[in-house]
Amino acid sequence: MGRTPRRTSRKRSKLAGRAIAASAALILGGGGMVAVNVYANAEESNGSPSATTQSGRQSGDQGAGQGLATISCPDVGNQLPDVPDGARADVDRQLAELDTQITAAYEKFAEAKDAGQAEAVLDPLEEQRRPTIDGIGSAIDQAGGQPPQGLDGMAPCTMRADDSAGQQPPADGAQQPPQDGEQPPDDGGEQPPDGGAEQPPDQQNGNGPDASDFVDINSVQPNVNRPAKQRGASRGTFTTKCGTNKNGKFNPDNVIVAPGVSNGAHHMHDYVGNQANDAFASDDDLANGDTSCRNQGDKSTYYWPVLRLQNGEDENDADADGGGKDQNVGEIQTPASVTLKFAGNPTSKVVAMPRFLRIITGDAKALTNGDANANASWSCTGFENRQLKDKYPICPDGSKVVRTFNFQSCWDGQNTDSANHRTHVAFADAKSGTCPQGFKAIPQLVQRIVYDVPPGPGFAVDSFPEQLHKPVTDHGDFINVFDENLMQRVAKCINRGQRCN
Repeated sequence: MGRTPRRTSRKRSKLAGRAIAASAALILGGGGMVAVNVYANAEESNGSPSATTQSGRQSGDQGAGQGLATISCPDVGNQLPDVPDGARADVDRQLAELDTQITAAYEKFAEAKDAGQAEAVLDPLEEQRRPTIDGIGSAIDQAGGQPPQGLDGMAPCTMRADDSAGQQPPADGAQQPPQDGEQPPDDGGEQPPDGGAEQPPDQQNGNGPDASDFVDINSVQPNVNRPAKQRGASRGTFTTKCGTNKNGKFNPDNVIVAPGVSNGAHHMHDYVGNQANDAFASDDDLANGDTSCRNQGDKSTYYWPVLRLQNGEDENDADADGGGKDQNVGEIQTPASVTLKFAGNPTSKVVAMPRFLRIITGDAKALTNGDANANASWSCTGFENRQLKDKYPICPDGSKVVRTFNFQSCWDGQNTDSANHRTHVAFADAKSGTCPQGFKAIPQLVQRIVYDVPPGPGFAVDSFPEQLHKPVTDHGDFINVFDENLMQRVAKCINRGQRCN
């Protein structure tokens, strides 16, 4: 079973003092205080770090700065659409080892006192990655598969500024979520008012978030457009009620991406539904597990990164994997509400999901991967026609923060998973709502998670350390463990245009 952080009032984490190099304070014109992060930038011509405020201006107003830097490594897993079954376990283990190597290198990077020390982590990291990547290729080859071309060239890593997120071209085989319809479009890059939003209170360790990651929801224009329903549409919905994780099931595992690997996620997950989910859970374990769902025929597992207040209050995981050891600090927030709804397709009927179908929506590494697979949707109650992809919302008084995950709703008709956990499912076309050729429409899971947090900046989702808690890295995971008869009822309900639960 997973580790269970509990609410505590501990002193500020040891991570509080860590920064890419150092932190100071700068008083802005309005009397507000923001942290000044001195970060190591590989592109500095003089080899020295730049002092940069969270609003993106260099200390002393000497010009535009770049923002916090991080380690950026090619995502090997995204390049593996086909892995023979006989190599799957070995490949998954070695992919998880790559994440562990990056995490360890990032810790040294974050403790660096100058640009030279920061850059010095890159060569040893490459030396660690190279044999691991070679092992992935060998495992695929020995199992009769064909390793992707260029795999051996993915060992080197670089340093990267956080404000370049999403600027990389999509990697080959990347799955682009629609920009409207199932996935609301980006907010168009709205920035906080001049000088930036008020600094998150506990943004003290150079690991994010920073003020530029937040935007006032009032400044965002309505941007949600959905395909019109056609004559053959499946118009019904099925809602399953599985609680809000008040029982406190957390762990930093991910049985989809890193089965058999403890702390495979390097960040803490909230779980609702199946209570047997950890890194070592088999399909049989899930089928026989308890569930928090009201309908006991739904033993599916629904999980996502926890959201924490950056308020200086630590959980019991402050010195544990997935928590403080992976630079995830702050007070975990239990959602005010969680809605799990399965919806239809605007152009066709849906077929029942196969049991143990696995779906990941969004990209936990979108900061360094680019946004090709990003699928975050942030908003506020009362403003949900305005969705943000790469910003956290600042909600007005009386409004709550909302995270929405619109999962892929098209299935290849054969596989319950794929090597990169993406190619067996797809998004419907944003404009027409139709599935790609060869794919079948399935009930679309829509997760809506609401939080009652103080207005303004001061919260963030857990992330891999090098992803800096950016909102674009938000993601959701789902394994279908519905009783097969109940899943057939779900499909019939949706196809008949009914509202069921």
